[in-house]
Amino acid sequence: MQKYGQHFLIDRHVINQIVDAALLLRAENLVEIGPGKGALTQQLIARGQKHFTVVEIDLEMVSYLQMHLPKEAGVKITQQNFLDFDLSLLPPVPTEFVSNLPYIDAADILDKVLAYPFFFSAVFMFQKEQAQRIRAQAGEEFYGPLSIFSQLRARISPVCKAGRGSFSPPPKVESAVLAFERLKEPVFISEEEWQKFKKLVLSAFAHKRKTVFNSLTLGGYPKDVVADSIAKLNLSPTVRAEQISPQNYVQLNKLLS
Repeated sequence: MQKYGQHFLIDRHVINQIVDAALLLRAENLVEIGPGKGALTQQLIARGQKHFTVVEIDLEMVSYLQMHLPKEAGVKITQQNFLDFDLSLLPPVPTEFVSNLPYIDAADILDKVLAYPFFFSAVFMFQKEQAQRIRAQAGEEFYGPLSIFSQLRARISPVCKAGRGSFSPPPKVESAVLAFERLKEPVFISEEEWQKFKKLVLSAFAHKRKTVFNSLTLGGYPKDVVADSIAKLNLSPTVRAEQISPQNYVQLNKLLS
């Protein structure tokens, strides 16, 4: 394992499926996150992609890319942690993101990408269980805030799976690739509205063994307003956080605002 815990993607079949998905959802601008030794980068270039940006935290990998990427491809290499990268430095045009994401930061990177005003699409590799959390529906085992926050900002589709042997060194878990497409009609217009919604959902899930009514009242929401809002949505007074759909959370947020 390398300094930053990288698991380099080596499976040509998986690489091709990721690139196929990326080219299908192609936007005006492309950013690859954590390219490592450039397995995806080289294939993107081979398939005609030019003049895009890669953001890599590891200085050794940056040096490797500078030596091995063809100069004529015009790839801009930035040495930085993507979570610290200022997205306002990118051209203000529809942008696609591609990555074999680092497992430890995957949720935070996804959140940053989906919040970017010029996000158009993304193709990301996740730990299998995290991919299940992102796509889970209300009432399913892995359903939670990550499911809700992802599904209300993008259309999500499975691309492929990747076993441990698809990487060097092999990780302890299996992986899955998901494609994200920006929703044509945003659910939330303002950042203030989005932050209020996030607070509501996190409050609802803060006490997993309690009902939503109890969790929200413990979170500071007025009891009478919470009870009335739950009733207006025809939800059971004993409904729990994992049983409420993303759309119902949106409606609940409006009633409580």
